[in-house]
Amino acid sequence: MLYLAINLPQPTFNSPKNMNQQSPQTDSSTSAEQASSLYKVHKKIHPRSVKGVFATWRWVLVWLTQLLYYGLPWLPWNDRQAVLLNIVERKFYIFGLVLWPQDVIFLAIILIISAYALFLFTAVAGRLWCGYACPQTVYTEIFLWIEEKIEGDRSARIKLDKAPLDARKFGLRAAKFGLWALLALWTGFTLVGYVTPIKDLWVSFWSWNLGPWETFWIFFYGFMTYLFAGVMREQVCLYMCPYARFQSVMFDPDTLVITYDTERGEPRGQRKKGVDPKSVGKGDCVDCGLCVQVCPTGIDIRKGLQYECIGCAACIDVCDEIMEKMNYPKGLVRYTTENALAQNWDWKDIAGHIIRPRIIVYTVILIGISLGLVWGIANKPDLRVNVIRDRAILAREVEGGLVENVYRLQVMNVSEQPHRYSVSVTGLDGIKLEGESSLEVAPAASKSFPLSVRVPPEAAPKGSHMIYFDVKAETGEKISVHEKASFLMP
Repeated sequence: MLYLAINLPQPTFNSPKNMNQQSPQTDSSTSAEQASSLYKVHKKIHPRSVKGVFATWRWVLVWLTQLLYYGLPWLPWNDRQAVLLNIVERKFYIFGLVLWPQDVIFLAIILIISAYALFLFTAVAGRLWCGYACPQTVYTEIFLWIEEKIEGDRSARIKLDKAPLDARKFGLRAAKFGLWALLALWTGFTLVGYVTPIKDLWVSFWSWNLGPWETFWIFFYGFMTYLFAGVMREQVCLYMCPYARFQSVMFDPDTLVITYDTERGEPRGQRKKGVDPKSVGKGDCVDCGLCVQVCPTGIDIRKGLQYECIGCAACIDVCDEIMEKMNYPKGLVRYTTENALAQNWDWKDIAGHIIRPRIIVYTVILIGISLGLVWGIANKPDLRVNVIRDRAILAREVEGGLVENVYRLQVMNVSEQPHRYSVSVTGLDGIKLEGESSLEVAPAASKSFPLSVRVPPEAAPKGSHMIYFDVKAETGEKISVHEKASFLMP
């Protein structure tokens, strides 16, 4: 990745005389240094494992998200898969809800809700999504756990990296990469299982009878999971994720962020356990460097808030552990706000400033849109009808001198129970329906019916006239549609 400003050598201001005295060899070496410094050399990060309140919450979210992701496709519901996004049939099944292409508005509303929720959470407490629920963070955490169980703790992994390739190193790496690959493939398989019924997919997988698109997406998503979570890790957050770049727009001085208390911690330095830092002219920070070792992106939180920080709070857990061992108060690294740190606020003052105008606006909008979504889904009709005129035959005269128009009735039963519907037509004097007036449609199915409508020639003048089709369920339920159409008189 290009670093145009960070890694360039600092300019030196020399007089013209001194500049003329520089040798060509010095100029060429300086130019070489400048050229090479445009690119940041990647240094592999081996995060140290940590225990604590925030680490526990991260693993709770890992378990919840993965149980949800891997478990939902296997959950049965009404003799089908509980969550199935059947693109082939153009129907999304979400428990008892069936969404059709006409319901795409709900998808748009869900995306808007997700965006506003992200704005709200970020304005309140920074990158909560990144630190606890982002798939990149979750899968990286799982892959790192596998790596630690096979290769050992941080120091053992660093030592193994530096060791020459022998039988032991090859065996450990093969086991790690193999488990990564299995997990990645299972992740890809589960993703496709949301689109293709997963039980059918399971049978097809073991019988080597997968379709080309299913095969592609299983291996493609598995490969990308392996690449992002196992190989690239923090580089995805640092260089590929756009959220890291525009998160500062959503921050303000009253946003809770992970912060190092410079006033309390500096000057940092080592000392014996239990020593009063003031007695040795130092702050509470013992300069152990563990906050850097546990950071999955390898930053030093003591340098201030940085865009690389994903808000995982691992540095808070490890710093609190060290403070406890040193018999110092916890919270040298903690969640706080810029204003709170500058004015030494307590939690009561911080909480009072969290509820501010932008938070209220985000919350009101989020609640309003969410209520609208709930209302829309609750009032979603169980029946949809489209009336399509037969354009090949605009109007014709039939026996008895009657004028006939031909239509095609597209009836969609969007519920999961079979229904029989009765069809009637109104709008003109003497209008009547020719053909089947009782229609049966299977659950969550669509069916087309040709219908002929006839009227006496004296019922209306020449031209187009509005008529209405009424489709009602015969089961006594309040399911009906009043759909308009045009009738042409020659």
